Amino acid sequence: MLYSENQIDTGRLTQLRFVRTTLAGHVFTITLNRPEKKNALHPPMLNELAYAMACAHYLTDVWLVVLAAEGDTFCAGMDLKSLVSGNMEESSVPEPSGPVRLGELMAGLHKPCIARVQGPVYAGGFLLVAGSTYVVAAENAAFSLPEVKRGLFPFQVMASLMEIMPARAVLDLCLRARTLSAQDAAGLGLVTQVVRFPELNVAVADLVTELKQYSPAAMQFGLRAYQQLKSLPPDQQQAFLHQQFQLIQQTADAKEGMNAFLEKRPPVWTGQ
Repeated sequence: MLYSENQIDTGRLTQLRFVRTTLAGHVFTITLNRPEKKNALHPPMLNELAYAMACAHYLTDVWLVVLAAEGDTFCAGMDLKSLVSGNMEESSVPEPSGPVRLGELMAGLHKPCIARVQGPVYAGGFLLVAGSTYVVAAENAAFSLPEVKRGLFPFQVMASLMEIMPARAVLDLCLRARTLSAQDAAGLGLVTQVVRFPELNVAVADLVTELKQYSPAAMQFGLRAYQQLKSLPPDQQQAFLHQQFQLIQQTADAKEGMNAFLEKRPPVWTGQ
């Protein structure tokens, strides 16, 4: 995370200009809120997104994250105008400890994240989608990497996509800048569920309800281990996972889950 836990002030969330957040029923919703610019990402918006993600990461009351967007476009990627001319807007949050790299930001969340994709996703917006645990997309959504048309290349997106899509499909998407339909994206593993637009909210709510049946502590342990596993050599992975299993057994959720099973009752999770 680009912000430490002692920098987190939930009161500051009400001051964000380009990202909107809500917390209800252990679900933290982060909504991209720059619809007049098709939610294109510029430095102040990236800082706010990093701050909101840090809140989601550190707040124990947050079990799940929903990533949504205002307007008809989910995200148009980086704001190229701000890249060329710079940005003079004052940030509403403290400066992050380093550059905001969305791939790293999503990987460091360690909580299930559902992307609610209501419209097209372009360029750097792929980092938000590829980094989510689940992607529920409306059938009218489309996905495209147009960087080569601008003399650029989607380097960071390529790395994120390589984790969830076949290598040749990733390279083809980067090199030919073709547009994927929501169904095409589902076939390649970028999208996990495609629904009609009127059914989008219900589909996301159903997935949230299902995930909330299970231990938030267990899911956080698992997602953290999934990321840590990538940096370990193969001969150390099983020992690491064995250690994680020993540790998770000491959590309050694990003890509650096992007691509930033996007592034949539904568990009551605390996320601890």
